[in-house]
Amino acid sequence: MSETNAETQAINERHRVRMERKKAVIDASIAAAQTEIGIIIVNTGNGKGKSSSGFGMAIRAMGHGMKVGVVQFIKGAMSTGEEKFLRRFPDEVSFHAMGEGYTWDTQDRQRDTEKALLAWEQAKIFMRDPQVGLVLLDELNIALKYRYLDVHTVIADLLERPAMQHVVITGRGAPAELIAIADTVTEMNVVKHAYAAGIAAQAGTEW
Repeated sequence: MSETNAETQAINERHRVRMERKKAVIDASIAAAQTEIGIIIVNTGNGKGKSSSGFGMAIRAMGHGMKVGVVQFIKGAMSTGEEKFLRRFPDEVSFHAMGEGYTWDTQDRQRDTEKALLAWEQAKIFMRDPQVGLVLLDELNIALKYRYLDVHTVIADLLERPAMQHVVITGRGAPAELIAIADTVTEMNVVKHAYAAGIAAQAGTEW
């Protein structure tokens, strides 16, 4: 049954009143949030989109004229679409893919640890440079999960970065210590994934 004109007007008016109230709440919240400072963002969980979100923020920062530093701790054995795209902008982003592939492929904890330590040295170069507005540490959580890096050393270095520098950290299994010092933490959960239906990972959607 279709709505009458009077019913439509009543629904529209209720919606207007709700949005008016919502706007007042949101405006008050925005007015109360006046501090501007570099933040630590952690994307974790088993769902898809952690790195995708991180690279989205990197591109967003570039759009605002910020210099970006990217360090990939696990990926590196294969070139991703993000790497191919961002390398087109060498004056705006410095991209370092320093891993050698998935841990189940490398199967060498000592070498993985050595590569992670080298990647962290590059991360520290970015985090000592106030000209770098955003640093993306892709899959750092994996390196911490497998203890390739010491979480307390990582946190100490993160907290010593320039005051206005943002850091985005991705990967499953973010340690509790990192979550505790982060400003924004998002856990991405799986609702449904094409891979479970036998659909292969594909260029443009998975890498």
